Amino acid sequence: MKRIFRFIAKLFIWSIILSVGLVVLFKYVPVPVTPLMVIRYFENTEASKMWKHDWVPIEEISKNMQLAVVCSEDQKFLQHSGFDIEAIEKAYEHNKKGQRIKGGSTISQQTAKNVFLWPDRSWLRKGLETYFTFLIETIWSKERILEVYLNSIEMGPGVYGVEAASQHWFKKSGANLTAYEAAAIVSVLPNPRKYRANPASTYIQKRKEWIVKQMRFYGKLDLNPQK
Repeated sequence: MKRIFRFIAKLFIWSIILSVGLVVLFKYVPVPVTPLMVIRYFENTEASKMWKHDWVPIEEISKNMQLAVVCSEDQKFLQHSGFDIEAIEKAYEHNKKGQRIKGGSTISQQTAKNVFLWPDRSWLRKGLETYFTFLIETIWSKERILEVYLNSIEMGPGVYGVEAASQHWFKKSGANLTAYEAAAIVSVLPNPRKYRANPASTYIQKRKEWIVKQMRFYGKLDLNPQK
């Protein structure tokens, strides 16, 4: 029994060391691939097994895109420490009614899941998501979290990150996206393999207009208030 406990203890310690080391590494190094990209690769047919993913620094991502994703996905992104308790409680009450499942995940939680974990609704994955969310909120800046999120999120069938999505949907650089173009791309995030940013369906058009309206209300997004 002692050997088993020692093995479990060593496994736990090494898991902590490796996970923290990986988070520290990705504080400075672009994320080359995510578990979701690999999963989608094996899910797809032979004809569509190439994914599009072009990492760009946040300075080369349109301010409109940065603001659009915050207004759509997590308007308290700059205020919370990784978890929006109010949003989680609302999602819990909504889901108790047996309606379509609604998430309460912040951008930080989505980043933790996209970069380090796999898409699943198990308690194990949610527990690990909480752990990695705590790590990135502790080790990374808000600017880095948003940068990694915008470069890793699925934004179309086989399309990951803003630059690839901008080229895919609008044939232009992600640095030059207008407010409406950015909102259109963000509008597909509930189901990027089903919805199209361009041309937009009636549903996507309504979402796009709502996001642009929120962007006007929100105002400037200041990721570096101390500078």
